Amino acid sequence: PGRKAQITTHPSGMRRAWLEMASKNAQLGAAQTLSLQATQEARLTALQQGLELAEGVQRIECFDISHTMGEATVAACVVYDKSALQKSDYRRYNIRVKPDDGSPLDSGAMERTQGAVHRAAITPGDDYGAMRETLTRRYRKVVSGEGKVPDLVLIDGGRGQLTVAEEVFAELGLNDVALVAVAKGEQRKPGLEQLLRSGRDEPLRLAKDHAGLHLIQQIRDEAHRFAIEGHRARRGKARTSSSLESIAGIGARRRQRLLARFGGLRGLLSASVDELGQVEGIGRKLAGKIYQELH
Repeated sequence: PGRKAQITTHPSGMRRAWLEMASKNAQLGAAQTLSLQATQEARLTALQQGLELAEGVQRIECFDISHTMGEATVAACVVYDKSALQKSDYRRYNIRVKPDDGSPLDSGAMERTQGAVHRAAITPGDDYGAMRETLTRRYRKVVSGEGKVPDLVLIDGGRGQLTVAEEVFAELGLNDVALVAVAKGEQRKPGLEQLLRSGRDEPLRLAKDHAGLHLIQQIRDEAHRFAIEGHRARRGKARTSSSLESIAGIGARRRQRLLARFGGLRGLLSASVDELGQVEGIGRKLAGKIYQELH
């Protein structure tokens, strides 16, 4: 506002070259976007036909469970809609796990996520229990009016995980959602996946070059990546917290100062001995001890 603007209708020289380059880049970008969209729509159509689904499948949600020997179990849900992965709709679910010795969970293990404070803990490594909890938490909210009902739900797993999904959906009254478990094939090789469909006894195997299978692999791999990423972050946080609490001379106040100074556990792990020693109440000797314990 208040500034003069000069408009050149027939630029020449360098200005003309830049304008032509910008126009070509815009055309190329538009062509690539249209080509990708057409490819995704073709994959979705092939998926509907390959799985013998009703037309109109648009929203697909896929679930995967990740943990290390039952530790730091995290479930992930990724969403495919409008011919693209919708990252803003992704969700992770921390799963409470019972201690191996059967003792009560300590305060650090009793994670409280919004709306699910009193969830029962599962046995370490119980993927069926983790899947049941995850599906129940997600779709109970959907039934109550929060979120959208998917057209198709993919479960990374075998017949057992599919059975769990069938039971949860029956309990919640979601009878119109197609359920498919994506079971790894021989030697876990891509292209050999078996697709287990709800209500069908025989598994389905699509050809390696089937466009529908490629879409399933894309969504499944994204769920796997998202789950592993969440699991590693949770595991690292838990182990670092445990290490910090076990260091002699680090009480609640010093621990709080350290975390506040470095913005959390990730920043604390990247801090040097000199940086640790600058925190109030942490001398050079204690800083060295902290650094050694955390690394």
